[in-house]
Amino acid sequence: MIRFSTMLKRAAAALMLGGVLVLAGCHSGSTKSDVSTASMNGQFDATIESYKDGQFLLDGAVLSALDMGSHFAYLKDQGKLPKTVLLLPSDDAKIRKRHLEYMARMQMDYGFTVFYDNKGTLTKINPVDTKARELEDHHAPSALPDEQKGKSASSGGFDPENQH
Repeated sequence: MIRFSTMLKRAAAALMLGGVLVLAGCHSGSTKSDVSTASMNGQFDATIESYKDGQFLLDGAVLSALDMGSHFAYLKDQGKLPKTVLLLPSDDAKIRKRHLEYMARMQMDYGFTVFYDNKGTLTKINPVDTKARELEDHHAPSALPDEQKGKSASSGGFDPENQH
C-alpha cells in the first residue's frame, strides 16, 4: 500500500476541484442555437416580422395569426412549406409572448422550425415550453356611432312616444 503525504492529498483535491470549476465555467447554460441574428439573417426559408396585437408582417402585408396559418396551409398544399422560419421584431412592434405562442402552434401544426430574435440572439422556439395558442383572427375595436358616444347602456329607458 502506497501512502501519500497530507499535503499531496490536499493539492490533488484542490487540482481536481479547480478542474471541475473550469469545466463548469465552459458550460454557461448557452446552447449551440444561440447565434447572432444579424449573421444568420439570410439563412432561413421564410422571414416574418411581429406586428401590433399579435399580428404578423409578411412581405409588407399585415396578417392575423389565423391568416398566417392559412398562408402556411396553402404553402403546404403547394409543396413549398418552409423548413425554417425566422421571426423578427418590426419597426412598429417588438416580439411579444403572444407572437411566440402563435408561432409555437404553427410549428406544431406544420412541422417547420421557428427561430426568433431574442435581443440580438437567435433562439429556437420550443413548442413544449411555449404554450401553443389557438390561432385567432384579429378584430379591431369598432367605433361607436356619434349618437351613442357619452351614453351608458343603463341610461335612458324605453320611450314608446319616441318610436318612428
